[in-house]
Amino acid sequence: MIKENQKLLNILHFVIDILIIVFSFYFAFFLRFNEKYSFLIQLGIITRPFGRYLSLSRYIPMLGYMIPFYIIAYYLFNLYNPKRTLGRKRELWALIKANALGILYCTTILYFFKEINYARLFLAIFFILNTVLDFLFRHLVSRCLKNLRRKGRNLKHVLLVGYGDTAEAYIDRILAHPDWGFYIHGILDDNTPAGRQYRNIKITGTIDSLTKQLEDNEYDEIIITLNIDEYKKLERIVATTEKFGVHTKFVPDYNSIIPTRPYTEDLDGLPVVHVRKVPLTSPVNKTIKRLFDIFGSIICIIIFFIPMLIVAALVKFTSPGPLIFKQKRIGLHNHEFNMYKFRSMKVQSEAEEKKAWTTINDPRITPVGKFIRSTSLDELPQFFNVLKGDMSLVGPRPERPYYVDKFKEEIPRYMVKHQVRPGITGWAQVKGYRGDTSIKKRIDCDIYYIENWTLGFDIKILFMTLFKGFINKNAY
Repeated sequence: MIKENQKLLNILHFVIDILIIVFSFYFAFFLRFNEKYSFLIQLGIITRPFGRYLSLSRYIPMLGYMIPFYIIAYYLFNLYNPKRTLGRKRELWALIKANALGILYCTTILYFFKEINYARLFLAIFFILNTVLDFLFRHLVSRCLKNLRRKGRNLKHVLLVGYGDTAEAYIDRILAHPDWGFYIHGILDDNTPAGRQYRNIKITGTIDSLTKQLEDNEYDEIIITLNIDEYKKLERIVATTEKFGVHTKFVPDYNSIIPTRPYTEDLDGLPVVHVRKVPLTSPVNKTIKRLFDIFGSIICIIIFFIPMLIVAALVKFTSPGPLIFKQKRIGLHNHEFNMYKFRSMKVQSEAEEKKAWTTINDPRITPVGKFIRSTSLDELPQFFNVLKGDMSLVGPRPERPYYVDKFKEEIPRYMVKHQVRPGITGWAQVKGYRGDTSIKKRIDCDIYYIENWTLGFDIKILFMTLFKGFINKNAY
């Protein structure tokens, strides 16, 4: 049933997409050339058309080659695929890319036929209108479908094969998102007795009963959630599901090792999965990030020059000792470096400082130190670390050698963070994992950042830091 619903939805999308293209085309012409009624011209947003321009009847033939190409582009960018678990941002980005490709195609066609009298501004207005209207339509459809799924309609019926941590993790996520519209009928497992439940999802039989289950029921998907020591059963399970023509998904039991978006290569027909893909190992990406760090740190030093002078004066005149506190931290490729901070504590011996973790109401912290730590003003000298190349504006926070040696034995994947430069701020920090918080969750955030780095992601984190990252309630 869900397949028929998806076909109908795709037909609806297909028809509405064409109508939106046609409407955007006509409205773009109206906004560009109608001097009397175009609010863009009336408000002075665009200039009045001058000289002779082509009539609407000359523009209309463009639709003949625009519509087929746009529909193909939407298909290529997966805009007609099921999007139960897809975020709206990804869909918007796909729409922008498809529409940009469409405008490039139109421009190429006009150039090829030497049609120089078509207004470029018209194409720009069409691009904006078509992207915005199509996104609004898809967002409306998505909201309606989510409401239906919450009410128990438009559901996708699934059966799990294999019970363990992976199955529980899958169930947790499905139950946390009723708007995705998945209904789990049960679990087949060889090692757990029938009738046992996890969050009201029952073990309904053994894996050998899969054939019977598929004969008696009409499932939309079979989700394989076997424990890793049962993978010898995988080939037999897939052969059974394919015999019945049911769509099958596999949730691996090694997600703590393989990244969320694994990178694979084709070795003459043999798929090879990279255990971890780090975008910043690319020379191009490294150069882009380093140039961004140099430019950004210089700008930040200029902007925060006066605040740094004020903090320096407060530290110097309220507590005896050095102005800048230098502390050994572990950075890129496990190399040590001196990280700079405004001193916020009383002077202590190296042995005391090396092992002591800051706690609430720590007597070593000075009154000024408490303020600059809670507002992150003590971190400002680290812009010079960035300029030197020891750190980055964005990245995992560096830790002291003592704790690195401690955590690498206790926290899985802890040392992965040292594959990139440490940062002044990072994904873990803007998500609230600063100071005395969960090290494991902090590392999970760091690894997500490392595996999904883009320059846009860095900029997003910096903006999030501006709005909510300076005040640190976990800094003692």
